[in-house]
Amino acid sequence: MEFDVVYHGRKVTHKDIIFIKTLIANNPDKSRWFISRELCRQWDWRQPNGVLKDMICRGLLLRLQRDGLIALPPCKRIINNPLLNRQPPELIKVDQSPIIGNIEEVQPIELRSVRKTQYERLYNSLIHQYHYLGYTQPVGEKLKYIAFSHDRPIACLGYSSSVWHIGCRDRFIGWSPQLRKKNLHLIAYNNRFLILP
Repeated sequence: MEFDVVYHGRKVTHKDIIFIKTLIANNPDKSRWFISRELCRQWDWRQPNGVLKDMICRGLLLRLQRDGLIALPPCKRIINNPLLNRQPPELIKVDQSPIIGNIEEVQPIELRSVRKTQYERLYNSLIHQYHYLGYTQPVGEKLKYIAFSHDRPIACLGYSSSVWHIGCRDRFIGWSPQLRKKNLHLIAYNNRFLILP
């Protein structure tokens, strides 16, 4: 039987399906987590930073099971996923008085990376309050910046991992599917840009 499944750029052949079935059969008491991580190790399926593509692999395994191509072991545990019931960011008030004067009085403007700092909550709150799309947790790698004028926040910028495929972007850059696969990790997606009112 010849067929191909393509999942996140990974082509899965009939031979791969047989390998996955054998891996599951040889580890009957192991969890789905173990199976996905072991499959990533066997395939050397890694992110550009070297980390196993474990979550993507689990998505692939679930798809193969839904398509009736494999049978995964039963779930061993249900993990409480706090992302499913995420609460909106805590509202943090900032000075909203108008800034009056010429540009020299606003300077210097300091752009601070706030990811995993005390200011990340402020970033999340400002985006939630003032950006027309509100705040949602970015997927994948992320960068968050706040621009400060004399320690007063005046703007927020957010970046995340690039989406897998955007036809107009790829055509504009001139990427073939092979070049996109090779270079996608070099692209950052500007998911939020906010100048505070």
